[in-house]
Amino acid sequence: MLRLDLIDPELSGNKWFKLVHHLAAAQAGGASGLLSVGGPHSNHLHALAAAAKRHGLGSVGLLRGHAHQTATVQDLQRFGMQLHWLGYGGYRDRHRADFFDTWRDRYPNYYSVPEGGGGLAGALGCAPLVGHVQTRLAALGWTDYDGWWLAAGTGTTLAGLVIGEAQQRRRTVHGALAGPPSHGVADEVSRLLHDAGTADSGYQLIDACRGGFGRLDEPLARFLLETEAMAGVPLEPVYTAKAMMALRLSVQGGYFAAGTRLIFVHTGGLQGRRAAEAQLEELLR
Repeated sequence: MLRLDLIDPELSGNKWFKLVHHLAAAQAGGASGLLSVGGPHSNHLHALAAAAKRHGLGSVGLLRGHAHQTATVQDLQRFGMQLHWLGYGGYRDRHRADFFDTWRDRYPNYYSVPEGGGGLAGALGCAPLVGHVQTRLAALGWTDYDGWWLAAGTGTTLAGLVIGEAQQRRRTVHGALAGPPSHGVADEVSRLLHDAGTADSGYQLIDACRGGFGRLDEPLARFLLETEAMAGVPLEPVYTAKAMMALRLSVQGGYFAAGTRLIFVHTGGLQGRRAAEAQLEELLR
Protein backbone atom coordinates (compact mmCIF):
# COMPACT_ATOMS: atom_id res chain seq x y z
CA MET A 1 0.00 0.00 0.00
CA LEU A 2 1.32 3.39 -1.02
CA ARG A 3 0.22 5.52 1.95
CA LEU A 4 -0.24 8.94 0.37
CA ASP A 5 -2.57 9.74 3.27
CA LEU A 6 0.51 10.04 5.50
CA ILE A 7 2.15 12.83 3.50
CA ASP A 8 0.38 15.77 5.11
CA PRO A 9 -2.74 16.25 7.25
CA GLU A 10 -4.02 19.11 5.06
CA LEU A 11 -2.60 18.45 1.58
CA SER A 12 -4.05 14.98 1.68
CA GLY A 13 -3.02 12.04 -0.43
CA ASN A 14 -2.90 12.40 -4.19
CA LYS A 15 -4.09 16.01 -4.05
CA TRP A 16 -0.59 17.43 -3.56
CA PHE A 17 0.69 15.62 -6.64
CA LYS A 18 -2.25 16.81 -8.72
CA LEU A 19 -1.70 20.40 -7.63
CA VAL A 20 2.08 20.66 -7.94
CA HIS A 21 2.18 21.69 -11.63
CA HIS A 22 -0.86 23.93 -11.24
CA LEU A 23 0.89 25.73 -8.37
CA ALA A 24 4.08 26.08 -10.40
CA ALA A 25 2.14 27.53 -13.35
CA ALA A 26 0.29 29.97 -11.09
CA GLN A 27 3.50 31.19 -9.49
CA ALA A 28 5.33 31.40 -12.83
CA GLY A 29 2.50 33.52 -14.20
CA GLY A 30 2.52 35.84 -11.20
CA ALA A 31 -0.98 34.85 -10.08
CA SER A 32 -2.17 36.25 -6.79
CA GLY A 33 -4.53 33.37 -6.07
CA LEU A 34 -6.12 30.08 -7.08
CA LEU A 35 -9.72 29.53 -8.20
CA SER A 36 -11.51 26.19 -8.42
CA VAL A 37 -14.80 24.36 -8.00
CA GLY A 38 -16.03 21.49 -5.82
CA GLY A 39 -18.53 20.26 -3.28
CA PRO A 40 -18.96 21.17 0.40
CA HIS A 41 -16.90 18.11 1.42
CA SER A 42 -14.32 18.44 -1.37
CA ASN A 43 -10.88 16.97 -0.72
CA HIS A 44 -9.63 18.99 -3.68
CA LEU A 45 -10.78 22.37 -2.38
CA HIS A 46 -9.47 21.46 1.08
CA ALA A 47 -5.99 20.78 -0.30
CA LEU A 48 -6.07 23.74 -2.68
CA ALA A 49 -7.01 26.19 0.08
CA ALA A 50 -4.29 24.81 2.37
CA ALA A 51 -1.69 24.96 -0.41
CA ALA A 52 -2.66 28.53 -1.33
CA LYS A 53 -2.31 29.64 2.28
CA ARG A 54 1.13 28.06 2.60
CA HIS A 55 2.35 29.68 -0.61
CA GLY A 56 1.00 33.13 0.24
CA LEU A 57 -1.75 33.00 -2.37
CA GLY A 58 -5.43 33.85 -2.14
CA SER A 59 -8.02 31.19 -2.92
CA VAL A 60 -11.59 31.17 -4.20
CA GLY A 61 -13.91 28.17 -4.02
CA LEU A 62 -17.02 27.79 -6.17
CA LEU A 63 -19.21 25.34 -4.28
CA ARG A 64 -22.05 23.03 -5.25
CA GLY A 65 -25.40 23.75 -3.66
CA HIS A 66 -26.50 26.44 -1.23
CA ALA A 67 -24.64 27.91 1.71
CA HIS A 68 -24.35 25.63 4.72
CA GLN A 69 -21.68 24.65 7.19
CA THR A 70 -19.71 21.42 7.03
CA ALA A 71 -16.42 20.50 8.68
CA THR A 72 -14.73 20.98 5.30
CA VAL A 73 -16.34 24.37 4.73
CA GLN A 74 -15.15 25.50 8.16
CA ASP A 75 -11.62 24.46 7.23
CA LEU A 76 -11.84 26.32 3.92
CA GLN A 77 -12.84 29.46 5.76
CA ARG A 78 -10.02 28.93 8.28
CA PHE A 79 -7.56 28.68 5.38
CA GLY A 80 -8.85 32.02 4.09
CA MET A 81 -10.73 30.78 1.02
CA GLN A 82 -13.43 33.07 -0.40
CA LEU A 83 -16.55 30.95 -0.96
CA HIS A 84 -19.25 31.37 -3.61
CA TRP A 85 -22.21 28.99 -3.61
CA LEU A 86 -23.39 28.10 -7.13
CA GLY A 87 -26.63 26.31 -6.34
CA TYR A 88 -27.11 23.06 -8.22
CA GLY A 89 -27.85 24.43 -11.68
CA GLY A 90 -24.81 26.66 -11.53
CA TYR A 91 -22.65 23.74 -10.48
CA ARG A 92 -23.91 21.64 -13.40
CA ASP A 93 -22.66 24.37 -15.73
CA ARG A 94 -19.05 23.75 -14.65
CA HIS A 95 -18.38 21.68 -17.78
CA ARG A 96 -19.22 24.56 -20.12
CA ALA A 97 -16.24 25.97 -21.98
CA ASP A 98 -17.02 29.49 -20.75
CA PHE A 99 -17.74 28.51 -17.12
CA PHE A 100 -14.71 30.25 -15.62
CA ASP A 101 -14.94 33.39 -17.78
CA THR A 102 -17.18 35.33 -15.38
CA TRP A 103 -15.06 34.35 -12.41
CA ARG A 104 -11.82 35.29 -14.18
CA ASP A 105 -13.32 38.73 -14.78
CA ARG A 106 -14.12 38.98 -11.08
CA TYR A 107 -10.73 37.63 -9.99
CA PRO A 108 -8.52 38.68 -12.93
CA ASN A 109 -5.18 37.65 -11.48
CA TYR A 110 -6.30 34.23 -10.22
CA TYR A 111 -5.21 30.94 -11.77
CA SER A 112 -8.10 28.56 -12.55
CA VAL A 113 -7.60 24.94 -11.47
CA PRO A 114 -9.96 22.30 -12.95
CA GLU A 115 -12.27 20.48 -10.56
CA GLY A 116 -10.39 17.79 -8.65
CA GLY A 117 -7.03 19.23 -9.73
CA GLY A 118 -7.55 17.59 -13.10
CA GLY A 119 -6.27 18.31 -16.57
CA LEU A 120 -2.96 17.30 -18.06
CA ALA A 121 -1.05 19.26 -15.41
CA GLY A 122 -2.73 17.21 -12.69
CA ALA A 123 -1.95 13.91 -14.42
CA LEU A 124 1.68 14.82 -15.03
CA GLY A 125 2.04 15.65 -11.34
CA CYS A 126 1.06 12.07 -10.49
CA ALA A 127 3.35 10.35 -13.03
CA PRO A 128 6.46 10.49 -10.75
CA LEU A 129 4.69 8.17 -8.28
CA VAL A 130 5.80 5.29 -10.52
CA GLY A 131 9.46 6.16 -10.06
CA HIS A 132 8.91 6.71 -6.35
CA VAL A 133 7.58 3.17 -5.95
CA GLN A 134 10.51 1.80 -7.94
CA THR A 135 12.93 3.19 -5.35
CA ARG A 136 11.07 1.52 -2.47
CA LEU A 137 10.62 -2.01 -3.77
CA ALA A 138 13.81 -3.30 -2.17
CA ALA A 139 12.53 -2.34 1.28
CA LEU A 140 9.63 -4.74 0.67
CA GLY A 141 11.90 -7.51 -0.54
CA TRP A 142 10.30 -7.16 -3.99
CA THR A 143 12.18 -7.03 -7.27
CA ASP A 144 9.09 -6.05 -9.24
CA TYR A 145 5.30 -5.74 -9.10
CA ASP A 146 2.46 -6.60 -11.47
CA GLY A 147 0.14 -3.62 -11.38
CA TRP A 148 -1.64 -0.83 -9.52
CA TRP A 149 -5.05 -0.52 -7.87
CA LEU A 150 -6.58 2.77 -6.82
CA ALA A 151 -9.85 4.67 -6.54
CA ALA A 152 -10.74 6.73 -9.61
CA GLY A 153 -12.76 9.93 -9.16
CA THR A 154 -11.88 12.08 -12.16
CA GLY A 155 -9.31 9.58 -13.48
CA THR A 156 -6.47 12.09 -13.26
CA THR A 157 -4.25 10.09 -10.89
CA LEU A 158 -4.90 6.91 -12.87
CA ALA A 159 -3.87 8.69 -16.08
CA GLY A 160 -0.72 9.91 -14.36
CA LEU A 161 0.24 6.37 -13.38
CA VAL A 162 -0.39 5.14 -16.94
CA ILE A 163 1.86 7.94 -18.22
CA GLY A 164 4.53 6.97 -15.70
CA GLU A 165 4.27 3.29 -16.56
CA ALA A 166 4.60 4.05 -20.29
CA GLN A 167 8.29 4.58 -19.60
CA GLN A 168 8.56 1.35 -17.61
CA ARG A 169 7.05 -2.12 -18.13
CA ARG A 170 3.54 -0.80 -18.75
CA ARG A 171 2.12 -2.60 -15.76
CA THR A 172 -1.67 -2.45 -15.71
CA VAL A 173 -3.31 0.32 -13.69
CA HIS A 174 -6.71 -0.74 -12.28
CA GLY A 175 -9.08 2.11 -11.46
CA ALA A 176 -11.99 1.41 -9.11
CA LEU A 177 -14.62 3.95 -10.13
CA ALA A 178 -16.01 5.97 -7.22
CA GLY A 179 -18.90 7.14 -9.41
CA PRO A 180 -20.93 5.40 -12.12
CA PRO A 181 -19.37 4.86 -15.57
CA SER A 182 -21.78 7.47 -16.94
CA HIS A 183 -19.71 10.18 -15.19
CA GLY A 184 -17.30 10.03 -18.12
CA VAL A 185 -14.05 8.94 -16.47
CA ALA A 186 -13.18 6.70 -19.41
CA ASP A 187 -13.44 9.61 -21.84
CA GLU A 188 -11.40 11.86 -19.54
CA VAL A 189 -8.60 9.30 -19.17
CA SER A 190 -8.48 8.83 -22.95
CA ARG A 191 -8.27 12.59 -23.45
CA LEU A 192 -5.48 12.99 -20.89
CA LEU A 193 -3.43 10.19 -22.41
CA HIS A 194 -3.91 11.65 -25.88
CA ASP A 195 -2.79 15.08 -24.65
CA ALA A 196 0.26 13.47 -23.03
CA GLY A 197 1.16 11.61 -26.22
CA THR A 198 0.72 8.27 -24.44
CA ALA A 199 -1.09 5.25 -25.89
CA ASP A 200 -4.67 4.84 -24.67
CA SER A 201 -3.97 1.47 -23.06
CA GLY A 202 -2.45 -0.10 -19.99
CA TYR A 203 -5.40 0.44 -17.67
CA GLN A 204 -8.77 -1.01 -16.71
CA LEU A 205 -11.76 0.66 -15.09
CA ILE A 206 -13.89 -1.28 -12.61
CA ASP A 207 -17.33 -0.14 -11.45
CA ALA A 208 -16.94 0.10 -7.68
CA CYS A 209 -19.48 2.87 -6.94
CA ARG A 210 -22.06 0.58 -5.32
CA GLY A 211 -25.03 2.47 -6.76
CA GLY A 212 -23.67 5.99 -7.12
CA PHE A 213 -21.05 8.49 -6.11
CA GLY A 214 -21.04 8.88 -2.33
CA ARG A 215 -23.61 6.09 -1.88
CA LEU A 216 -23.06 4.05 1.28
CA ASP A 217 -24.57 0.73 2.28
CA GLU A 218 -24.29 -1.62 5.24
CA PRO A 219 -21.81 -4.08 3.65
CA LEU A 220 -19.47 -1.20 2.76
CA ALA A 221 -19.72 0.31 6.24
CA ARG A 222 -18.98 -3.05 7.86
CA PHE A 223 -16.10 -3.70 5.47
CA LEU A 224 -14.59 -0.29 6.20
CA LEU A 225 -14.56 -0.77 9.97
CA GLU A 226 -13.42 -4.41 9.85
CA THR A 227 -10.60 -3.58 7.45
CA GLU A 228 -9.44 -0.68 9.60
CA ALA A 229 -9.42 -2.95 12.65
CA MET A 230 -7.44 -5.68 10.89
CA ALA A 231 -4.97 -3.52 8.97
CA GLY A 232 -4.69 -0.44 11.16
CA VAL A 233 -5.13 1.76 8.09
CA PRO A 234 -7.80 4.51 8.14
CA LEU A 235 -10.19 4.55 5.19
CA GLU A 236 -13.05 6.76 4.05
CA PRO A 237 -16.22 5.50 2.34
CA VAL A 238 -16.31 7.56 -0.87
CA TYR A 239 -13.02 6.45 -2.44
CA THR A 240 -10.56 4.27 -0.51
CA ALA A 241 -13.00 1.87 1.15
CA LYS A 242 -14.88 1.27 -2.10
CA ALA A 243 -11.61 0.70 -3.93
CA MET A 244 -10.35 -1.74 -1.30
CA MET A 245 -13.65 -3.60 -1.21
CA ALA A 246 -13.64 -3.93 -5.00
CA LEU A 247 -10.09 -5.30 -4.82
CA ARG A 248 -11.09 -7.90 -2.26
CA LEU A 249 -14.04 -8.99 -4.38
CA SER A 250 -11.78 -9.23 -7.43
CA VAL A 251 -9.26 -11.39 -5.55
CA GLN A 252 -12.02 -13.61 -4.17
CA GLY A 253 -13.46 -13.94 -7.67
CA GLY A 254 -10.16 -15.23 -9.03
CA TYR A 255 -9.47 -12.17 -11.15
CA PHE A 256 -5.79 -12.23 -10.11
CA ALA A 257 -3.54 -15.26 -10.03
CA ALA A 258 -2.07 -16.30 -6.71
CA GLY A 259 1.20 -14.49 -6.08
CA THR A 260 0.21 -11.35 -8.00
CA ARG A 261 1.83 -8.26 -6.50
CA LEU A 262 -0.24 -5.07 -6.63
CA ILE A 263 0.45 -1.57 -5.37
CA PHE A 264 -2.72 -0.22 -3.71
CA VAL A 265 -2.64 3.58 -3.69
CA HIS A 266 -4.21 5.10 -0.60
CA THR A 267 -5.33 8.39 -2.14
CA GLY A 268 -6.05 10.10 1.19
CA GLY A 269 -9.21 12.16 1.48
CA LEU A 270 -9.66 11.25 5.13
CA GLN A 271 -10.85 14.75 6.01
CA GLY A 272 -13.99 13.99 4.02
CA ARG A 273 -14.88 11.10 6.30
CA ARG A 274 -16.15 13.52 8.92
CA ALA A 275 -19.30 14.05 6.84
CA ALA A 276 -20.07 10.33 6.74
CA GLU A 277 -19.61 9.35 10.38
CA ALA A 278 -23.28 9.66 11.34
CA GLN A 279 -24.41 7.66 8.31
CA LEU A 280 -21.82 4.95 8.97
CA GLU A 281 -23.06 4.62 12.55
CA GLU A 282 -26.68 4.47 11.41
CA LEU A 283 -25.93 1.73 8.85
CA LEU A 284 -24.29 -0.42 11.50
CA ARG A 285 -26.89 0.17 14.21
